[in-house]
Amino acid sequence: MRILVTGGCGFIGTNLCRLLIKQGHHVICLDNCSSGKKDNIKSLLSHPHFVFVEGDVMDTTLGMVDQIYHLACPASPKNYQKDPIATAKTNFIGTLNMLNLAKSTNARILLSSTSEIYGDPQVSPQSESYWGNVNSIGIRSCYDEGKRIAETLMMDYNRMFGIDVRIARIFNTYGPFLAHNDGRVVSNFIIQALSGEDITIYGDGQQTRSFCYVDDLLSGLVKLMNSDHVGPVNLGNPNELTILDLSNKIIELTESKSRIIFCPLPEDDPKVRKPDITKAKGLLEWFPDISLETGLKLTIQYFKNGA
Repeated sequence: MRILVTGGCGFIGTNLCRLLIKQGHHVICLDNCSSGKKDNIKSLLSHPHFVFVEGDVMDTTLGMVDQIYHLACPASPKNYQKDPIATAKTNFIGTLNMLNLAKSTNARILLSSTSEIYGDPQVSPQSESYWGNVNSIGIRSCYDEGKRIAETLMMDYNRMFGIDVRIARIFNTYGPFLAHNDGRVVSNFIIQALSGEDITIYGDGQQTRSFCYVDDLLSGLVKLMNSDHVGPVNLGNPNELTILDLSNKIIELTESKSRIIFCPLPEDDPKVRKPDITKAKGLLEWFPDISLETGLKLTIQYFKNGA
């Protein structure tokens, strides 16, 4: 198939492009490289089934495609808060543009939504039926509410025009091609541990997250795209741990001498994050296989190799 991946130079996008090429598809990678890096896809640029288009998802016009994986949007708080208006526009106008492309080419489109649409949840684990607890005027709102309106657009195009849509709500994911400087907790901790710097925890470290290795996530995305289920479907690892436990695990695996220091907790930082993946297990027969320790070892090796 001819498959478009928007945000294809980002962390998940890069890994997805590589997987789709390996599966034999023709891949068009669209990215303006505002947060993703062209270097991530340099090994694919000479492949006869791969095309890179440097452009903005909000105004780029493309030809016929069979599937669209719509991943374009900065995903780390540091990056999406850098220009919150651009983040909101990417989620609304960019998604609108991609839906119009899907409409004109009769393509199936998958939105990479996020666990952030649940906000600072008052229930745990979070199931797809939970409407969330989101601050609509906070510093994270450009992303949280941006993804919520993107989901709305997806469903309205499905109801009004019969567009074949899929919605994946992605929980914390990690692995190779994580950017050094985007502020995500796994890459932050690994880089600090490997360099012997203090490991910075925001708050008291008792807030929880659930971390899914990127290969497991990709399996879920592809299964959802090629299923008969619109979604939304949670994709993440339900094994929950505290941020403090994560930092100690990374110190152990890197044999680091780093100290842990505590900093003020950012505004609206969620206290818990754990996916209910009953739907993914039942509808897609999907469940993450890669343990946290195995995934962290692979990610640490990636950074050790000078990534």
